[in-house]
Amino acid sequence: MIKDKKKLARVIATWLVTGVMLSVFILDTVVLVLDNIYVSKAEIINEDFSGNTGDDKIHFLNTSNSDCILIESNGLFALVDSGEGNENPRKDTEYKGYRDEVINYIKKVASDEDGVVHLDFILATHMHYDHAGNFTEIINCDDIRIKKAYIKKYDSSSVLKMDEENWGNGEMYKNIITALNKKNIPVIQNIPSEQFTFGDFTVQFINATTPEEIDVKDENSNSIGVKISKGEKNAFLAADFTSGTGLEDYYAESIGDVDLLKIGHHGYFGSSSKDFLQVLKPEIAVCTNQIGKIYPNVKWNLTMVAKASVFSTAHRNGIIATFTDKNEIILTQNIM
Repeated sequence: MIKDKKKLARVIATWLVTGVMLSVFILDTVVLVLDNIYVSKAEIINEDFSGNTGDDKIHFLNTSNSDCILIESNGLFALVDSGEGNENPRKDTEYKGYRDEVINYIKKVASDEDGVVHLDFILATHMHYDHAGNFTEIINCDDIRIKKAYIKKYDSSSVLKMDEENWGNGEMYKNIITALNKKNIPVIQNIPSEQFTFGDFTVQFINATTPEEIDVKDENSNSIGVKISKGEKNAFLAADFTSGTGLEDYYAESIGDVDLLKIGHHGYFGSSSKDFLQVLKPEIAVCTNQIGKIYPNVKWNLTMVAKASVFSTAHRNGIIATFTDKNEIILTQNIM
């Protein structure tokens, strides 16, 4: 009798799991079909690095499901996050590191006539390996000179035990700070929240200081978003903002309308909520992930609620968004 009950429980569990997976697949398919029917697609062309579209650009590198974004404006360069590193503390992870690809791309795009890269600043949006994993290697590279580093002070007591023990946040943070100190690079830990000029861009850090109203559940709650503006066009790089952390609800109104959104938390569950997108109203959404790994409900909100054109950096092998002097955003792909 007991064996029969266990067998029945396994059968029921199998059917429940199968039903959930089938529902997810159907929803994902429906979203893609509706997306193709109803959403106007932003044009994207291949990048030729001719500079014909202008020199005010946001480079979204292809680092699979991790963030590495190079900002370029009027001859200045800055790096927001560094992509997945090569020494991931989660030994069982399926993700490869992108150290060489990131450093090679920065050198290709930002080197001066002497082969030296000058970064006006680097920003670690938060201490997760898929965002800050390559910073130590970048800092130690002799051909890359960094003027200053924006890095929040890491507090292991305010994050999940899993974050600290299994993901090595604290050790990574210590290594980054040590590398910066060895090269006498100023470390700014009181992150400014005021707008500042960067070339032809206006830049503002959002969640520069995590407010008391935000219940810090994990390190994602400390994510620093970046709003970038030129003329009438705005972009928001959402780091790992999600509705679950409370960051989307807290900051939506202050972020306001944007034309381009770097999707928060790689399009995983809890990002790009309906309420958040109804405030931001992005026309273009860039996801630093494989298109198939974006959660179906996130795709639904982006395509059916915001009616945004969604682009994957992994699917497109990197994307550049160029902000022209004619108040346009031109997208190019295959940059790596």
